[in-house]
Amino acid sequence: MATKKGPELGLKITQDNISAVLGKRSRISENFIQAFLVFSAAVSILTTLGIVWSLSTEALRFFMSPEVNIWEFFTGTTWQPQIGEFGILPLLNATLVTSVIAMVIAGPLGIAVAIYLSEYAPKKVSGVLKPILEVLAGVPTIVYGFFALSFVTPALQDFFGRDLVNVYNNMSAGLVMGVLILPTVASMSEDALSAVPKALKQGGFAMGATKLEVALNITVPAAISGIIASVILGLSRAIGETMIVALAAGAGPNLSFNPFDSAETMTGHIVRISGGDLSYDSIDYNSLFAIALVLFVTTLILNMVSRQIIKRFREVYE
Repeated sequence: MATKKGPELGLKITQDNISAVLGKRSRISENFIQAFLVFSAAVSILTTLGIVWSLSTEALRFFMSPEVNIWEFFTGTTWQPQIGEFGILPLLNATLVTSVIAMVIAGPLGIAVAIYLSEYAPKKVSGVLKPILEVLAGVPTIVYGFFALSFVTPALQDFFGRDLVNVYNNMSAGLVMGVLILPTVASMSEDALSAVPKALKQGGFAMGATKLEVALNITVPAAISGIIASVILGLSRAIGETMIVALAAGAGPNLSFNPFDSAETMTGHIVRISGGDLSYDSIDYNSLFAIALVLFVTTLILNMVSRQIIKRFREVYE
């Protein structure tokens, strides 16, 4: 009996040892992966906190300066640090004008492209068009800026007249920014539309609806939270765009609602001024951080609004 059970007992012990070793290795791998994920999340959080700290401390020096009035900073209509005028409205106005023009282009076109890719395009066509569309997002923005200045602006001048359209204007910058953020809106909207259950669409077809009616009355409302989120993300991208507006919009603060006028955005002003000779801790130097803080807060508010909209309109399907 002992002779027969010996090998079986030895085999059992060996299997237990192997299982224990494998289990220990699995736990070590799990712990390592978990630690790496926590580290990655901590890096992103610490980076954000570092940005906030850097902007806040430098901007605080600007607002604490005796030459600056916080109320006039947010309501003033003139930005000329050389004479002590620090009204951010001209810069903020140009930023919003170019961003709105961009969204007028990218919003409807992006959603239309998303509907076509998700509802109409065959798989072969979609497989070709989607990568081509996403290539637009990879083009350097300085190339877009030169394109706006050398092609779009002359085209606008030929169409509307050179007396009406300035060489540097918000319209050409906004139109090209719309092309830049078009892939963002289209890609995110297409993902949201593709996530709608097929049962909803099939129910619409069973009721005799056409493909267009199903797309507009069933698919789009079901994916509205994702579509709105893509539009707000595109708007945030437009507000933070730098090189296009720096090259095509203008190089001087100007409070004007005429899109054909030259004006300078917040990002364009930061690029222009930071490229000059600024002494550290001067009022001009600290003003750049105040403008950057306004940009950061604006995009933060947009992201918070986006999250609230997603919570409000999100549909959960089982």
